[in-house]
Amino acid sequence: MVQSDVDTIVAEATPKGRGGVGIVRISGPKVPAVAESILKKIPALRQGEYLSFWDESGEIVDQGIALYFKAPNSFTGEDVLELQGHGGPVVIDSLIRAAIQAGARLALPGEFSLRAFLNNKIDLCQAEAVSDLINATSKQAAKCAIRSLQGVFSQVVEDILKSLIHLRMYVESAIDFPEEEIDFLSDDRILLGLNELIVRLEEVHGKAHQGSLMSEGAKVVIVGRPNAGKSSLLNRLSGYDRAIVTDIPGTTRDVLREQISIDGLLVELIDTAGLRMAPDVIEQQGIERALQELRLADHVIVMVDGSATEDLDPKNHLLEWREAFPSEIGITVLCNKI
Repeated sequence: MVQSDVDTIVAEATPKGRGGVGIVRISGPKVPAVAESILKKIPALRQGEYLSFWDESGEIVDQGIALYFKAPNSFTGEDVLELQGHGGPVVIDSLIRAAIQAGARLALPGEFSLRAFLNNKIDLCQAEAVSDLINATSKQAAKCAIRSLQGVFSQVVEDILKSLIHLRMYVESAIDFPEEEIDFLSDDRILLGLNELIVRLEEVHGKAHQGSLMSEGAKVVIVGRPNAGKSSLLNRLSGYDRAIVTDIPGTTRDVLREQISIDGLLVELIDTAGLRMAPDVIEQQGIERALQELRLADHVIVMVDGSATEDLDPKNHLLEWREAFPSEIGITVLCNKI
């Protein structure tokens, strides 16, 4: 994307609200003109300068740090100006209006990252990693996102693509030059190469799923017969009385959710209605909701009443509802009341 062919954009780079610091970012070909209008000068390249910020009416609205990056050595690959001042809404709005008056327009959501992608500063995996890092809910999720942002995952995908292209060359050679004495298609290296690619793709798929769990958290659904102790487990793990616990079967009618962190991994615990042939319509709706959550689970905890059975084999519990369990789902059987 040629810089002269695009608009100059401006947006607040810090969250809305009040704070000690607020950052306004401008990117595009008119950045020098915007700098002259707001700062009365063009700052030195890649050096923070403490300057006054002027609005469109010629009044000083703030003082702070200005950073100027010349294309292509910036996040977007374009000329970029960052104004770091105080984080008051009036100050931020004044700086944005001044930038617009100097020829910029408001940026669309994600447009800075989009321009970085279009200018080959980041690839799609890294663009997604930016969002994952911003929305990380645990330290482990942040670590995974920064590795992707540094291009680790992109390099793995690139290596697989190169290997696939290399194998395709052998196949095309056999098709295009059948008169050659060497039959590439009968060569064991093609079969070995394909099997290796399959293994590597399965590893990538597994790591991608693990990364998704790190980013979005693991959904753990607690199921079992009525009065097995599901709500007691939720209360114990969450650290307070989140669910009502009584000795009356069917106390839990709806889905209860609680989030906890285990070794940096966000876990959403879901307490559900006891699974049985419901005696009334309300409890039946609760069981249907429990089955809906079960189908979307990353892991299932099956609570068992230890005073009624000693069988801990997952295959022997909740047989009537096993079809609702996701395929190849991890199941932990917990024996209660022992």
